[in-house]
Amino acid sequence: MKLKREKLKKEYLGRTAVTLAGLFIIVLTLAIGAFLFYKGTATFTSDHHTVAEFLFSSDWEPAQQGSGGKVGAAIFIVGSIIISAFALLIATPFSIAAALFMAEISPSAGRRILQPAVEIFVGIPSVVYGWVGLTVLVPFLAKIFNLAYGYSVLAGAIVLAVMISPTITSIAADAIRSVPNEYREASYGLGSTRWQMIYRVVIPAAMPGILTGVVLGLARAFGEALAVAMVIGKMQAFPKNLLSPTTNITAEITASMGNTAEGSEWNNALWAMALLLLIISFLFIVIIRLIGKKGADKT
Repeated sequence: MKLKREKLKKEYLGRTAVTLAGLFIIVLTLAIGAFLFYKGTATFTSDHHTVAEFLFSSDWEPAQQGSGGKVGAAIFIVGSIIISAFALLIATPFSIAAALFMAEISPSAGRRILQPAVEIFVGIPSVVYGWVGLTVLVPFLAKIFNLAYGYSVLAGAIVLAVMISPTITSIAADAIRSVPNEYREASYGLGSTRWQMIYRVVIPAAMPGILTGVVLGLARAFGEALAVAMVIGKMQAFPKNLLSPTTNITAEITASMGNTAEGSEWNNALWAMALLLLIISFLFIVIIRLIGKKGADKT
């Protein structure tokens, strides 16, 4: 009886600790969201700018003191979208191919070689990616395309693609491994070759998990700041092509937040961009949940 009471006591203590930790995470998330909402809406409530001006205008001249400036963030928003989209286009095919090799073509070599390499890439700080891009990729692009400087959308997209590839690869490989072996055996039983089995059976069955990895990679690309800021040139202009410099939301926040006075129009506009990033992150989470639900409904 005494031993049973001790076990129950430990169980209740463990359950209480886990519950408190979960509640703390929920409260912390709500507090961060409320804080960003309070700070981010000051542009519209205190400085009396409109949401349309903020989202669709390209005039960015916020006042450092008082109000009366312009807070059009369209250039930063478009820059973030273009760089993240091209990074995703570059990273997705290579990541899915690597995941197929790790999980389907050569699982033993994948575990011994690719899996450790992917884990190493995940742990590399973003500033290292940015520094390599600045010292190697930017001069290379300038030489290849005969540019005065290599700072460009393409440089930012390549750096981001390298950064998000491990995330997409890991999640896609797990999704492929989770496909039941019965599916493969049934496909072979119907006379399929290995490649037919992979692209007609395995990939469609693992597609919800693969798409989840792609969306998570896009979320990281959209929120990355330092590495991209080092190679895109931070020019406040819409990019004319992939070789043009531009800027994005995170680069502007990183470069300007420490130079603004608390409560100024400029500071409030930067908080508004931070709130926009939070909203976009929540949208990505919703998309991931919908993809996961769709995959669960299929199974």
